[in-house]
Amino acid sequence: MVKSTFHNLSDEKKKRVSEALLREFSEYPLAQAQVARIVKDAQIARGAFYKYFDDLEDAYTYIYGQAMQSIHLGVGKMMHKFDEQAFYQMTVSFIEETSNSKYYELIKLHLSCNDQLIHSNRMEKSRKTLPLNAQIWSAMILSHEVVNLVLFDPENKEKYLERYKTSLNLLKSGD
Repeated sequence: MVKSTFHNLSDEKKKRVSEALLREFSEYPLAQAQVARIVKDAQIARGAFYKYFDDLEDAYTYIYGQAMQSIHLGVGKMMHKFDEQAFYQMTVSFIEETSNSKYYELIKLHLSCNDQLIHSNRMEKSRKTLPLNAQIWSAMILSHEVVNLVLFDPENKEKYLERYKTSLNLLKSGD
């Protein structure tokens, strides 16, 4: 968990550290990231890094959380009632926001390399989905898959989105 010393930094210094984290984790998977590069880029002492974060995973979780907070909006209200249009629109918006975001490379590295490292407790992550009904769970899985497909194969974006829309309609007709 990010330490209070980080939250208490001046806005300028917090921005400098955050930008260094973003550059590091957008270029290197978590397993290859280095505190040395981050502190050099942020122009802080190595000891300061550990006053702000427990370790690299903590720093990564912070910057990835910032990305998700910036891009991923409106999910909570969709977890109670299935609405295929809302799922579709949320997914398209997420793809568009990500594609035009400073977090684009970070998110791609997260999906291709870091997700498995960060979510080492799969049982805990899996159990969070147990209360979801089958339609919502299926739509959630499909939305994550279409995001992956589009981010890694953008020239087929329209085909993936059309298939996603058709799949959501199939889920709706299963009422």
